[in-house]
Amino acid sequence: MTKRPNILFITSDQQRGDCYGFAGRNVKTPHLDRLRAQGMHMDRCITPAPVCQPARASILTGKLPKTHGVRDNGVDLRPEVGAESFAAQMGRAGYDTALIGKAHFSTTQTFEAQNTPECKTGSANYPSDWTGPYMGFDHVQLVTQGHWHKFRPPIKPPHGRAYEHWFFHTVAKDEGFELWKDETRPGTGANQTWNSALPPAWHSSTWVADQSLKYLWNRSKEDAPFCLWVSFPDPHHPFDCPEPWSRLHDPEDIDLPEHRESDLDRRPWWHRASLEGDPVLTDPMYIKFREKVTRIPDQTEEQLREMIANTYGMISLIDHNVGRLLSALEEMGVAEDTIVVYTSDHGDHLGDHGLYLKGPIHYDTLLRVGMIVRGPGIEAGSTNSQPVSTLDLGATFCDYAETSLPDDCQSQSLRTLWSGGQQDRACAFCEWDVSASRCGVELDMRTVHTGTAKLTMELNSGDGEMYDLASDPDEMENIWGDPHHAELQRELLDLLENRPGAMLPVFDPAVGVA
Repeated sequence: MTKRPNILFITSDQQRGDCYGFAGRNVKTPHLDRLRAQGMHMDRCITPAPVCQPARASILTGKLPKTHGVRDNGVDLRPEVGAESFAAQMGRAGYDTALIGKAHFSTTQTFEAQNTPECKTGSANYPSDWTGPYMGFDHVQLVTQGHWHKFRPPIKPPHGRAYEHWFFHTVAKDEGFELWKDETRPGTGANQTWNSALPPAWHSSTWVADQSLKYLWNRSKEDAPFCLWVSFPDPHHPFDCPEPWSRLHDPEDIDLPEHRESDLDRRPWWHRASLEGDPVLTDPMYIKFREKVTRIPDQTEEQLREMIANTYGMISLIDHNVGRLLSALEEMGVAEDTIVVYTSDHGDHLGDHGLYLKGPIHYDTLLRVGMIVRGPGIEAGSTNSQPVSTLDLGATFCDYAETSLPDDCQSQSLRTLWSGGQQDRACAFCEWDVSASRCGVELDMRTVHTGTAKLTMELNSGDGEMYDLASDPDEMENIWGDPHHAELQRELLDLLENRPGAMLPVFDPAVGVA
């Protein structure tokens, strides 16, 4: 490679690591399947946090949550920390940097107005044509409220950012939100699931791709390499797939989880406590949000089929737009000079173990995310099974840009692995300080994952769970405390207790819920 490559970094929201056609599920992802065939699949990639804000802050900064400070949803990333992000380092090294779509580095659903462009009320302090800079990116076009909910009014101008202004001022106006809520055909009653009447041309996935294409074709720094983060808000719930994408997957053809029954009596105490506790909140709107949005009651088989079919449709709509982006690279003549990365911030239980969405139950359905990479020096059709993290992307991007992250980052460059070289990785870490506002109990969760085994501990109580993934990939047998696996437990505990990097002594308080 004689010059530094462009970086096209594409993320979805809440897409688990097996929800790709090439990974064996019955989801139609032809463009992502082709991208995987042309590049490398890192099949043991773990999120550094199982919820949006901490995970996204970790991708941006290259730091674990208790190092960058965003230990839970509702905690804002400090601007001075964001100012040292991979985007900031690459910008200083001469890259043209942009983020289009969902950032979620700051809280949207705040208790009181915050002066950030992502706050549902404080965003009104920014001009309607504001495009950054933000958290190290030169240019941003944000989707402030990535996910609407029927019981809650949407963010409308002058609040919100680029997508909200375009949607409510330019194309859809009040009609658009009503169309989004409308159901095109009777459903099964699946929770937060319906076939939306919103035209796909107005959908956030389409808008994110449209604006990203405009950016690529009209960059002001034509001679500079670019780093563009394209951030789709889907397939995060609600499962509101628009026509005709909602009809792409027949519910009868959906592959259901093998283990759909909850077995809380066989699991650590916090599994039940987090599912049955009452959120500690005073605002009636946010209490309703926790009751209706972050928890899903048991679903029938028919309901689960519809829920997964709609999830697949949302993924396929993203896949369609990924295809548009990849075609543009070819048309521009820069495909050979561009590293393309596709991943997600975290997964979704989606019915496995009788669970849905996300929470402080660290099964791989939630922790493992896909990572596909294609570009110069990356072998087509290759697979790497080292335990890596989306946290590592920042150091990797900086490595290709011939710069680096600050010394206090835990991110490690993946460039050697992407190039086919050897690099021994002991484990990947995931951590989350769970607020009582989510589930009524405060939890301090930490997981260490070696790719073939994992251990999760609730640090306040000292209780844990452990799984031998080589023999038990579905995590059915908790072997924590089993004398037959004492040596493995000692090894994993040693890794967990030797978490790399410093932890902040004090954390900022939450300013909202998400």
